[in-house]
Amino acid sequence: MYIKTNFKKLALLSLMAVAFTACKKDRDPIAPEPEDDHSKEYKYVRVLVSDELSTQLNLLDPFLGTTTAFTGKYPLANLYGTASGRYAAVLYSSQNLVEVFDSGLLSHDDHVDVDGQPQWASITATGIKPTHFKSKNTESLIFNDGDGTLSVGNDADFKTPGAKFSVVNAGLLPHHGAMAQFDNGTYAVTVAASAGASPNRVQIINKSGSIAHASNLEIGAIHGNASNGTVAVFGGFSSSAATAGGVLVVNASGEQRLIPNPEGFGAFRLASIYYAEASRKFIGYVATKGAYMIDIAGNKITPIYAGNDAFQCKVDRAGDNLLVLTLDGKLRIYNLLTGALKKEGDILSIVNSSDTYKPVLEATEKFAYVAVPSSGEVHQIDLQDFSKVIKHKVSSRPVRLTLFGFESSEGHND
Repeated sequence: MYIKTNFKKLALLSLMAVAFTACKKDRDPIAPEPEDDHSKEYKYVRVLVSDELSTQLNLLDPFLGTTTAFTGKYPLANLYGTASGRYAAVLYSSQNLVEVFDSGLLSHDDHVDVDGQPQWASITATGIKPTHFKSKNTESLIFNDGDGTLSVGNDADFKTPGAKFSVVNAGLLPHHGAMAQFDNGTYAVTVAASAGASPNRVQIINKSGSIAHASNLEIGAIHGNASNGTVAVFGGFSSSAATAGGVLVVNASGEQRLIPNPEGFGAFRLASIYYAEASRKFIGYVATKGAYMIDIAGNKITPIYAGNDAFQCKVDRAGDNLLVLTLDGKLRIYNLLTGALKKEGDILSIVNSSDTYKPVLEATEKFAYVAVPSSGEVHQIDLQDFSKVIKHKVSSRPVRLTLFGFESSEGHND
């Protein structure tokens, strides 16, 4: 009887304890869903940095704040992230070589997988003096100034041992050229009248190098270009006299026209052309005149920042904003939908205009990344508060950098 009574008491106490715990849990506040921490970079953004004097390349993971060194072939590598986000092209122009670096990250749209360790990919290109690089979807395209050919590679081949970029020979003379990819699979390429001369025409070729649409408009000293898939825009002078400039607009269907620079612009050309994906805007830039909006529908060019002290001008990774960095160390951010100035402030000390290698700039939605050769660092600058700067030591003289990876923190198991 004693045992039965004690058992009943224990059972009753257990039920009361469970009920109390359940009531307590009901009263506990529900933890809110974690919000995006704007003080940290997206988890899958990567920064690749090359050095003026050393073969060392550094891979920066801003989310973790870690830097990993890799050995490249030569110093002064030009770096370009591919459109797919996974890879970065490493161009050694003077040594006639292109390598590809693999971030190991694979996007599935709604999340990102870590598909392998960061490492060199297997594919290479060996065109003569590889200079201009463009990428669309999974295709990478290089213009080889030394022989006028194009090198073409696809992400699917980048990990194949011994793979090489294919070569498209359109019969072009060697020149400092430029090219653009169209959605229909053709390419707009510059044409020079003689070997080594500045290009003055653009023709459209197919993937075998045959002419799809011949040039029907001659201008002067073409340099810089961008494409939205159906239209390509090239910077240049209006004629060989080089007394006035404009942009050559080339449709995939073959039509060509020139949009003149603004009145009073002078004997300058917009030597760099960008296309901002998210805002669907073309931008032209030249250090001596600043940054300009190119309205291909309205056939006009209007100033965003008109000044002769802008030494870096970059579209952020998504294509929402334009960042302009001037010699006084001031960074300006412009909304590309409106052209309005969003924010400005000092981020660097004064930059010497005569320096061969000045700081270089790239940006995500959250941060600007500036390679500072004199300090051997990459400065990661919070775009909401310019006073918040993380300094990453990379190499002795970092002079070039590119962004790749993905502006996402959603992983497979997150």
